Amino acid sequence: MPDPSTYRPAPGTIPDGPGVYRFRDPSGRVVYVGKAKSLRQRLHSYFGDLAALHPRTQQMVTTAGSVEWTVVANEVEALQLEYAWIKEYDPRFNVRYRDDKSYPYLAVTISDEFPRALVYRGPRRKGVRYFGPYAHAWAIRETVDLMLRAFPMRTCSSGVFRRAERSGRPCLLGYIGKCAAPCVGRVSAEEHRALVEGFCDFVAGRTGPVLKRLEREMRSAAAAQDYERAARLRDDLGALTRALERSAVVLPDATDADVVAVAEDDLEAAVQVFHVRGGRVRGQRGFVTERVEDLGTGDLVEHLLQQLYGGEGADVVPREVLVPALPPDQAALERWLAERRGSAVSVRVPQRGDKRALLDTVTRNAVQSLGLHKLRRAGDLSARSRALAELQEALDLPVAPLRIEAFDISNLQGTEVVASMVVFEDGLARKSEYRRFAVKGAVGADGVARTDDVASMREVVGRRFRRYLDEREQSSDLDLGDAETAGDPGPGAPPRDKGGRPRRFAYAPNLLLVDGGAAQVAAAQAALDELGIDDVSLVGLAKRLEEVWRPGSPDPVILPRTSEGLYLLQRVRDEAHRFAIAYHRSKRSKSMTSSALDDVPGVGPARRALLLRHFGSLKRLRAASAEEIASLPGFGEATARAVVSALAASERPTPAVNPATGEIMDDDGAAPGSSGQPEEEST
Repeated sequence: MPDPSTYRPAPGTIPDGPGVYRFRDPSGRVVYVGKAKSLRQRLHSYFGDLAALHPRTQQMVTTAGSVEWTVVANEVEALQLEYAWIKEYDPRFNVRYRDDKSYPYLAVTISDEFPRALVYRGPRRKGVRYFGPYAHAWAIRETVDLMLRAFPMRTCSSGVFRRAERSGRPCLLGYIGKCAAPCVGRVSAEEHRALVEGFCDFVAGRTGPVLKRLEREMRSAAAAQDYERAARLRDDLGALTRALERSAVVLPDATDADVVAVAEDDLEAAVQVFHVRGGRVRGQRGFVTERVEDLGTGDLVEHLLQQLYGGEGADVVPREVLVPALPPDQAALERWLAERRGSAVSVRVPQRGDKRALLDTVTRNAVQSLGLHKLRRAGDLSARSRALAELQEALDLPVAPLRIEAFDISNLQGTEVVASMVVFEDGLARKSEYRRFAVKGAVGADGVARTDDVASMREVVGRRFRRYLDEREQSSDLDLGDAETAGDPGPGAPPRDKGGRPRRFAYAPNLLLVDGGAAQVAAAQAALDELGIDDVSLVGLAKRLEEVWRPGSPDPVILPRTSEGLYLLQRVRDEAHRFAIAYHRSKRSKSMTSSALDDVPGVGPARRALLLRHFGSLKRLRAASAEEIASLPGFGEATARAVVSALAASERPTPAVNPATGEIMDDDGAAPGSSGQPEEEST
């Protein structure tokens, strides 16, 4: 692994101006391309304290073996050169957007003598005008079929066109009036091009003049008693109206914009782009990218716009680009887009109105796209098999982790502390095995109950595996007849009850995953050691840097970003977090609507809702004075004093601690859970 200090440029050799730089690995391959307003400041940031760099940046600078740069005149030139080099070298550490599907375009071959309309996928070609992208090819074909009544332009292939020329007979579309049949000379090249220009204007969103012209011609034909032509124009007008109805009208007719939204997590980002032309959504496209670089949303947007408009014709750059976050070099990006379009381009974040509502819609599509991408990846059997094999090898497990249990703690400033346990078997969620825990609090040596994350993790893991040992012990009490009645599953199988059903906590996981770093892992390991359990592998996944911690290890395990094993651990961890949050919110909601106010005279549902809405929580309401409550509309002094008295009477007393055992005592002096039955709740 190269040491960045070995190829660090000498002080004073880096120019202090805009430019583009390239990191190369020892074999000379470009691994990263970047731009900067000041090359000196940017490059110095890579060669500081290695431990202070983001892990992805650490991996890049330790992979590279040299750095070089090119000075340019301004930021726009830097943007252009950065894009050109990214396209040329395809560096592994730069963001790469991948289409989540191949989107079709409506293409018109303008450069041909008799232009043709067709559905097209693939790289852009000169002399062809493109419209779209569209979500489905059949949507293009249906729209074109409706429009051919008013604009009967050519849609046939070159082979069909040449055969018709040789035979002197048009194809079927020429006979039914959906093609002007230039192949047999029914119209001249100029007349056919006029049809093509009208077709392109209509598809591009300039629909008003076309519809008004057809309506004028229809009325003129009717006034001249040319009813056959008037009926044909009426049908053409109806076909174009139906074609328009297929496009959702979302913004004023003059709006020409692309709406971009991003949904992201620690490893991947999904992007959705809606193309609005003439106030209508003409098409959409989606991308999924791996977050190889340490980029914010604005940086992702900048890289996306470079790739979206860099390789395409200037006619596809809209007047306005609506984004969820502004790129860091907004002015330079707008100038670059304006050069490609030939006129001013605005990049902005909509704050209100119809454009903000449309951005919210596109954002929902991006969130759904990311979810579907992860679901498809999770449902891939071969990917799950690779993930389990990678985890076994990377974590040095004795067997593949076919059953993974994950724990997470959720609380709000130490209140309503809860925990979750989720189970994945063969890489898939086993929701029937999920469990929830109401954390009671571990008592320290000073006799104080603690509910911080570390103490809570130790308590919950201990409760889960204490239940595991209890059910193992209870299973050994079954006599042979009961086992035979239930169907003895053989040695090594989990214990079952008398009905033959596996006990809830009787399965031991192959891998125990806790949400957190070294402290949480140490707490979980301490709980296992107390119970004498030494056959369960334990790791922790630290969220900020996605590091995998093992008990007693001073350094974490860093799994590759492309690792299916890391993706599986993240999915399990995120599911445990989601399940814990849901339980915590339900308990918090119940506590906020506590019955402490139910019996207060003069305080009904409306006033209770007003109190909780104004103070935000029952804790803040308890701390409020009678004067603060009386200042609310509908509350008098007597009612306010009644509320304060009721809340004071309902406060829980501080739990007593048994000095001999250190256990928290109930009101009757008994320790909760002394029956050996923890207070777990199933889903």
